[in-house]
Amino acid sequence: MIKTTAMILEELKQYASPACKLSRMVKRGEYIPIIKGLYETDASTPGYLLAGSIYGPSYLSFEFALAYYGLIPEAVYVFTSATYDKKKKKQFETSFGTFTYRDVPTEVYPLGVLIVHEGAYSYHIASPEKALCDMLYTRQPVANQKELKSLLFDDMRIDETEFGKLNSDEIIMLGERYRSTNVQKLSRLIRRLK
Repeated sequence: MIKTTAMILEELKQYASPACKLSRMVKRGEYIPIIKGLYETDASTPGYLLAGSIYGPSYLSFEFALAYYGLIPEAVYVFTSATYDKKKKKQFETSFGTFTYRDVPTEVYPLGVLIVHEGAYSYHIASPEKALCDMLYTRQPVANQKELKSLLFDDMRIDETEFGKLNSDEIIMLGERYRSTNVQKLSRLIRRLK
């Protein structure tokens, strides 16, 4: 379970020095530091369950979400998340893994984001369609449909069978809202394939 320093110190307030008690508990492995002011009680907690607590608001997207949905064949070892209005990419190295955060346009940030509950945890993750649009948003603009297909299926290695299962209406809706050449070209490609 994720806890803040303030929560833990409140729980330990009966001790003469709650901060010293916390320090001893960390040394014994009862609390595992994630980042300054944030702890986890279980060292085996998967990193994706912590991503939204480390930096936010954010949701899992980009390479992590594409791998999560089976759209790309590679295993992804970095927990990649989307934010907005942060102006720069952020990275955190923790004992739970590497976490990266980068902006998407504010107006599309809340669209296509799912809340998943897993045990005592919940996390936000982009839909497959949103993750693909977020990923294309971060890439250099392509000149035409041929270059887009090459980007999707050769460079990004998107699985064509899984690509065919994407919700075309959601991609078209997102394509209208992103101010991205790549996402708009994806929307046009999807319209032609419908």
